[in-house]
Amino acid sequence: MRDRKVSPFLNSEFDEMSPEFSPDGRWMVYVSNESGRNEVYVRQFPGPGGRWQISSEGGTEPLWSRSGRQLFFRRGNQVLVVDLKAGTGFSGGRPRLVFEQPGFWDSLPIRCWDISPDGMRFVMVKLGERKPQPVTKMILVQNWLEELKRLCPTGK
Repeated sequence: MRDRKVSPFLNSEFDEMSPEFSPDGRWMVYVSNESGRNEVYVRQFPGPGGRWQISSEGGTEPLWSRSGRQLFFRRGNQVLVVDLKAGTGFSGGRPRLVFEQPGFWDSLPIRCWDISPDGMRFVMVKLGERKPQPVTKMILVQNWLEELKRLCPTGK
């Protein structure tokens, strides 16, 4: 960052999404379809370094615990966790199920859930049943750009 040059962290032919820095800034978790399906991977940041596959049967929406000692991710209706070992390198255990609950929104390419700072509670967007509502009125705004300029002057 000191030389202010921009260079890609990942630049492959595959789809990579959902990047997130570890709490200590040393690692980057992300999702890639390089195996033929979405899986969760970790790489050292800024690199160079190895790459570790975290999920084994698919994974999306990765999330670091606040302590950086666990990685959570989703696989459909399941939330799984991998325990990480502290040290100079990176080492993770096997994914294990935290809970399974149908009916929560999956929002690729961004994450739509989070964990509380104590690591004990989750916040997720639940899909609801919506009844279609008829359109009963329409609001037409003319000259909206001028109104926006009036309400939000740029200071020139």
